[in-house]
Amino acid sequence: MPSFDVVSEVDHHELSNGVDQANREVTTRFDFKGTGSNFELADLVITMNTESEFQLQQMYDMLCNKLVKRKIDIACLERAEPVIQARTATQAVKVREGIETPVAKNIVKLIKQSKAKVQAAIQGDQLRVTGKKRDDLQQVIALLKDAGLEIPLQYKNFRD
Repeated sequence: MPSFDVVSEVDHHELSNGVDQANREVTTRFDFKGTGSNFELADLVITMNTESEFQLQQMYDMLCNKLVKRKIDIACLERAEPVIQARTATQAVKVREGIETPVAKNIVKLIKQSKAKVQAAIQGDQLRVTGKKRDDLQQVIALLKDAGLEIPLQYKNFRD
């Protein structure tokens, strides 16, 4: 039976390259000279360090720009509240990976409401969709692309 997996993943290598490029840009920009601004990547959490909240926003825009050029969907980024102290401002940006259970249940419900002749099963942080016809599976992919979900989805392991 044909099947495919619905996942939400980020290419870790491209993510680290994007953060490195943003670090290089922040060290060369004139408006960041002498501020000690930088990006740090550890366990899918990007930490931005600088002097003011305004500069944090500029750094976030810079980071998003670099990640988009590396084909990473910025919908997977989740910003925490900035921590602003005397002369330092820090903000963590979490990179979300995997499909959480409530979102997975919504996707399964959406597939069932479409009356497509497929079965969707939650397998950890991904979904497996199986059906008898390849056309039904392609119809589900089109449905999920048009659904406008808050997380970026990829479709892997398409098997006949």
